[in-house]
Amino acid sequence: MVTFNKPGVEQFFQTVAVTNFTVSPDEKQLIMNTNLNGQFNLWGMDLPNTFPYPLTSKNQSAEALSYAKTGEFVVTAFDHDGDENTQLYALSPSGGQLVPLRTKEGERFFFSHLTEDGKRLYYSTTDGNPTYLNSFVYDLETEEETLLFEGAGASTFLAGVSPDEASIILLKSFGNTHSLAYVQYGGERFLLTPETTDQHTTTDVVYTSETDIYFLTNYQSDLTYLAKFDLNTKSFQKVLEVENEDFSSLSFSKHDHTLYLLGSYGVEDRLYQYDLERGAHKTVSIPTSVVEKLLVMPSGHLYAQGRSATKPNNIFVSKNQGESWEELTNLRVPGVREEDLVEPEVVTYPSYDGLNIEALFFKAKQENDNGHVILWPHGGPQSLERKWFRSMFQVLLNRGYSIFAPNFRGSSNYGLKFMKMVEGDWGHGPRLDNIEGLEWIIQNGYADREKILLLGGSYGGYMALLLHGRHADYFKAVIDIFGPSNLFSFIDSVPEFWKPYMNQWVGDPVKDKERLTVDSPITYLDGMIKPMAVVQGANDPRVVKQESDQIVEALRAKGRDVDYLVFEDEGHGFSKKENEIAAYKKLIEFFDQNL
Repeated sequence: MVTFNKPGVEQFFQTVAVTNFTVSPDEKQLIMNTNLNGQFNLWGMDLPNTFPYPLTSKNQSAEALSYAKTGEFVVTAFDHDGDENTQLYALSPSGGQLVPLRTKEGERFFFSHLTEDGKRLYYSTTDGNPTYLNSFVYDLETEEETLLFEGAGASTFLAGVSPDEASIILLKSFGNTHSLAYVQYGGERFLLTPETTDQHTTTDVVYTSETDIYFLTNYQSDLTYLAKFDLNTKSFQKVLEVENEDFSSLSFSKHDHTLYLLGSYGVEDRLYQYDLERGAHKTVSIPTSVVEKLLVMPSGHLYAQGRSATKPNNIFVSKNQGESWEELTNLRVPGVREEDLVEPEVVTYPSYDGLNIEALFFKAKQENDNGHVILWPHGGPQSLERKWFRSMFQVLLNRGYSIFAPNFRGSSNYGLKFMKMVEGDWGHGPRLDNIEGLEWIIQNGYADREKILLLGGSYGGYMALLLHGRHADYFKAVIDIFGPSNLFSFIDSVPEFWKPYMNQWVGDPVKDKERLTVDSPITYLDGMIKPMAVVQGANDPRVVKQESDQIVEALRAKGRDVDYLVFEDEGHGFSKKENEIAAYKKLIEFFDQNL
């Protein structure tokens, strides 16, 4: 009788990931960023055939990917081993040589727009203005570069270009909860939203004509809605808001004169179609719980990249405006049936001040359950945990660990007020939301008080350190993955164009010295008494290696045993399959040893 062993870590992490894609104007080729060979490269598929073939061998992840409307080339962007200094290149549809377009060592280039004729490239860059950025248009034929504007007062990005290039949209970003969009036209600039001292955001700007500009904003609202700016009359108009919906992305179909809006309130997405002529909207289907990219083609066909809790990222196409979808990539966990994976339960609990917190609880299947629950505070912090596939979650569940993932105050997708609750309060309200969540799952039979572990990455790594230092009695063991340990050094070391955000987002090192000290995990070394492991990418530009070095060195100086894994060729996350497998094999062994 042939028998097969229980799936190991490698099987879950050998799941192929797709993180970006583009499609040729004639829809005969799809190009995707995927780690099919263990490291990220660009791969092509000649539609309707779906057998992939390699286009690049750079072994780096493509941060931008856009097909020229002429079909002659693709614009893409790569960093190096996670340093996030993205450089812009052109790639032939047949692959091979990457032709540098805008590159400079140590600088970062943000792709914005390629003109219909494929001759002019619009972009923003840290080059010459590392804090606020400058934006340019580059002529690919003459190689002439023209400065469009210099950023000042806030990081300023190029967010849109009109069809005839007569006007452009500038986005001034003061933080995740405060951004203003301006249209620059005829030597003047006009704010898309009316003047106000109230903070709000403007995102996803699209031109439906030379003078009609649609965008998403939460101006004078808690939730994001569809708005319009008329360049002729210089007037603002609220167009569409849906009750209990927070729009997160906007796309335009010129073919159907239709807008597609992705609604993202909470842990699942919804897709809406808005008919510009009739002024009416309807809900259309989506192929996954979460859609991470929607591409509308000249034909009106829709291409979507998305994932669900038990299905990794795949690419789909709809040729009937979202009525039905065809899966193009069919990526799954090798050797693991979908029914052996775990869908989460959505739960809600009251926090210490009565605020309702939504959370996901992933319950290990009975045949695997070891009785232990891992608290997972998500990263961001102005992000959230959703019904999306994580190899890390499913391998832990397969090994018997259940997972509790609260969307504590400050999480995105629950409105502007909720999201702002973490600003200037990294270590009090969100920390207590996590603790109240633990008490709730204990009291409601989801967890045994003596069988709880702690794991977090980025802001979640910071929260893991802070909870360890201040609430160690809850946990048997703790893992921090590239989390800030000292808010003072973290504020000082972030990328330059982040620094204007820091006073509002985290705090002022002088004015808020007392609070930042209280909220820094390194203040609580004496409380960190449980077994701990720390993971860090040496090239991480967001949470630099010194953040992990200092907490590990300080704890070891006190005689504590800390496992420390540093990956020399990674940044803020894992881009190489062998590193990801090595890290999580070690982390699972660490948890297993501390049961």
